[in-house]
Amino acid sequence: MKKLSLHGFNNITKSLSFNIYDICYTKTEHRKNYIQYINQSYNAERLTRILHEVTDIIGATVLNVARQDYEPQGSSVTMLIAEQSTPDQNTENREEPGPVPETVVAHLDKSHITVHTYPESHPYCGISSFRADIDVSTCGCISPLRALNFLIHSFESDIVVVDYRVRGFTRYEDGTKLFIDHEINSIQNFFSEDIRARYTMVDVNLYEENLFHTKMMPSQFHLDDYLFDYDKAPLNETERLEAERLLKHEISEIFYGRHFKDRMAPS
Repeated sequence: MKKLSLHGFNNITKSLSFNIYDICYTKTEHRKNYIQYINQSYNAERLTRILHEVTDIIGATVLNVARQDYEPQGSSVTMLIAEQSTPDQNTENREEPGPVPETVVAHLDKSHITVHTYPESHPYCGISSFRADIDVSTCGCISPLRALNFLIHSFESDIVVVDYRVRGFTRYEDGTKLFIDHEINSIQNFFSEDIRARYTMVDVNLYEENLFHTKMMPSQFHLDDYLFDYDKAPLNETERLEAERLLKHEISEIFYGRHFKDRMAPS
């Protein structure tokens, strides 16, 4: 791709924000076990390792890390990152899937990555969930969408809500403003084939505002994928039907972002 002739530095900001949800069915006595499992599996130490991988994928250098595990549940990690000098690397901004999880190096300016986790459970019906909020914000030549596939593979992702926004502007040498430095038609074009096959996706895009939004839910439902800690006490057929009803209801509410009465929940 032809190098842009700019006046000064490319200071366009590209921000990727998404929520990842993991949904499980747990009996009352298993809820604490689920929360404990999530706290151990996605503690601040492991989240930090994941974000270090992300910095490698997008070609950044870590300047500072702040991380914290909370009581009774949840964790947070924030990284301040900066440009990594890699003059021989290809910095093309093609609308194609990023690595899963091979390392790709490119140029960045001062940027940040954050992740916060929110385990929770329904008070009585057996549904438990885990939400991870992730933000990757970069300035410079590439989009943080390069890290999207790696992050989805790094978490137990049942429902994913993705927002991508390009903000600010830079200038050509003649003073003309440039508000976006790469082509993008849909966030979906950055997903790998296995992710596209796994999810049903819906877009809401405002092209004139450089705003892109994609919601994802599993294209197939397999009850056993959502049962937690049932090896020693399997559900009978009646319990399985009830668990499936509750899980599908929960998935619909999260995907559509609204509360449904049972009779109103989409099938």
